Amino acid sequence: MTAYILRRLLYAIPILIGVNLITFLLFFVVSSPDDMARMQLGVKRVTPEAIATWKRERGYDRPLLFDQEATGPGKVTNTIFFTKSVRLFAFDFGSSDSGRDIGFDIAQRMWPSLAIAVPVLLVGLAVNISLALFIVFFRATYIDYASVVLLVAMMSISGLFYIIGGQYLLSKLFHLVPISGYDTGPAAWKFLVLPVIIGVIGGIGTGTRWYRTLFLEEIGKDYVRTARAKGLSERLVLFRHVLRNALIPILTGVVVVLPLLFMGSLITESFFGIPGLGSYTIDAINNQDFAIVRAMVFLGSVLYILGLLLTDISYTLVDPRVRLG
Repeated sequence: MTAYILRRLLYAIPILIGVNLITFLLFFVVSSPDDMARMQLGVKRVTPEAIATWKRERGYDRPLLFDQEATGPGKVTNTIFFTKSVRLFAFDFGSSDSGRDIGFDIAQRMWPSLAIAVPVLLVGLAVNISLALFIVFFRATYIDYASVVLLVAMMSISGLFYIIGGQYLLSKLFHLVPISGYDTGPAAWKFLVLPVIIGVIGGIGTGTRWYRTLFLEEIGKDYVRTARAKGLSERLVLFRHVLRNALIPILTGVVVVLPLLFMGSLITESFFGIPGLGSYTIDAINNQDFAIVRAMVFLGSVLYILGLLLTDISYTLVDPRVRLG
């Protein structure tokens, strides 16, 4: 397994370089270093001298990808892409274009993101699996058919509908929780209740329908018919056999998203004013802060690769027959 993990980590290096290159190209197609300087300086008639000084202080005065005037390795190393990217592989995110320490901001903002993402994952997992087992128990009945129609309808509704509807009902109409904002310490719970509820409800359609499909596939297998032939009740068959043998695909969906919980939700955090990593990324895009965008995309890629690796490793824990080569 050690050799497998090392091999996967080595494979991740070219992937991260490619992701970083694509992010770099897409960003600088939209805005040039001069545009970034004007955005950060915040004045309409900024002087060319001020732009040149801003670019020089932040390392944007070099060529983008290739320096024709340099010699040897300097043609590549004396570029914006190289100087801004090489430190990422040491997880040195540096400073944002506005002068803030990106590493410090990430360390501070990941906690509000986790405060929403972890309850949504755990509660959503329990709700979706329970609903899926309930629907499968009444499979091929009107309850099953009506549930599928309802789940497809919930899948088709935009997440913005749940956010706006939840804010209107629970905040504006009934005044149960604040409509947006955030607080630290124990007082934060009242700002987190609504985003968590909406996150769970918004995921019921997709999650429950997927788990229902998994359970229905397991029910048609031979070991389930054998369990019924031994006289086990349908409830015991579902919980003792079907649910246990469906753990591998369930574990796949859970483990792969665990590292990504740190990244937060772009839409949810923006609408609820949560100072997490999702809103941090949105603000960076709006402010054309390439340093933050680059760092967040790189971090997201690393966490996603880590999630896939953890998924493969978890297979061996759930099913001893699985071996990593």
